[in-house]
Amino acid sequence: MPLQSHVQIGIVGKPNVGKSTFFAAATMIDVKIAPYPFTTIEPNVGIGYVRIPCVCRDLGVKDNPRNSICIEGNRFIPVELIDVAGLVPGAWQGRGLGNQFLDHLRRAPVLIHVVDMAGATDEEGRLVKPGSHDPLVDIEFLSNEVTMWMVQMLSKDWDKLVRLVDYAKKPLLDVLYDRFSGLGITQAQISDALTKLGLDKKPPSKWGDDDIKGFVSMLRELSKPMVIAANKMDIPEAEDNYKRVVKEVGNRYRIIPVSADYELALRRAAKANLIKYIPGDDDFEIISTNLTKPQKDALERIRDFMHKWGGTGVIKALNTAVFDVLGMIAVYPVADEKKFTDTEGNVLPDVLLLPRDATVLDLAKAIHSEIAEKAVTGVDAITGRRLGVNSKLWHRAVVRIYVSK
Repeated sequence: MPLQSHVQIGIVGKPNVGKSTFFAAATMIDVKIAPYPFTTIEPNVGIGYVRIPCVCRDLGVKDNPRNSICIEGNRFIPVELIDVAGLVPGAWQGRGLGNQFLDHLRRAPVLIHVVDMAGATDEEGRLVKPGSHDPLVDIEFLSNEVTMWMVQMLSKDWDKLVRLVDYAKKPLLDVLYDRFSGLGITQAQISDALTKLGLDKKPPSKWGDDDIKGFVSMLRELSKPMVIAANKMDIPEAEDNYKRVVKEVGNRYRIIPVSADYELALRRAAKANLIKYIPGDDDFEIISTNLTKPQKDALERIRDFMHKWGGTGVIKALNTAVFDVLGMIAVYPVADEKKFTDTEGNVLPDVLLLPRDATVLDLAKAIHSEIAEKAVTGVDAITGRRLGVNSKLWHRAVVRIYVSK
């Protein structure tokens, strides 16, 4: 069976900013795309792909992937995308479709916030004249919605939490971890937030509302970081907004210029054999001789955009979330370090996404618990260097794990 690495990304934003288009472009799954709020009632879950240069080129081998795809030396590694229905201001209080959608974010350790950079939708997601709404407002509103939702979780039964720490003498870290464990938040993240704000030395009975909100806000940034997909960059009004947003909040967020519409158009054109396009490239090749003039003109507009911004931005947004924000590394496990194959002779069949501080033992655990129990050493298949089970791995490593008989 192919090995699966399970990284989840939440796709969030207010209604009508192009979230469903971004999701469809990233997954090529047909979802309902329409220009009105709450098109997405249930969260759409699909498989998108991050892209890395495949080691097959470096090693001069022809690979046959099983858990991923290799296109002309580019390895596409699957990640799970959760397309959460549009949030409106006050969702944490149950407005619009409210808390149920915030609950869908529980599993995602990173969020891509799709923002209408053209300012062509108001705060409720209604269509307005391009340039008439400030995208900065949307960026702040959404992080506030997620923060307030988490504040609500923490404030509920606050007296009980205080009693557990002050009178039952339970460690504050353990109590907070119990409260937030359903969100995939780690003890290390909670400890980090407490220390940064000096709240590790302040008993919760002395915390005020500002302490609670400040702590949760810091915890949200650490545990649910956001990448901004500056969407609709193909609309003229978007460019000035984008420059202003980068200037204002570029130190807090990674902001990627995107046209989800253009990416979706390219993927559909490639599927129809009109063009040759590798997702994430900054150009494409027209291969059909039957294009109409409007089709050619549309493709040239897309090409100009890609040359200007370095592609459509969809793959770049996913890559930024996984590799830059989560700090994941891609590792190729093999059973034969000379031929780079698994036990069935498949060349470089699998690639796994692991945390940046992952060790050989962590790789073994990701493959199978039995291999982890018996792992004695590893070997870097590219150099032949021996690796201890606690040796740290690196991006694009090819590793064989030796086990005790």
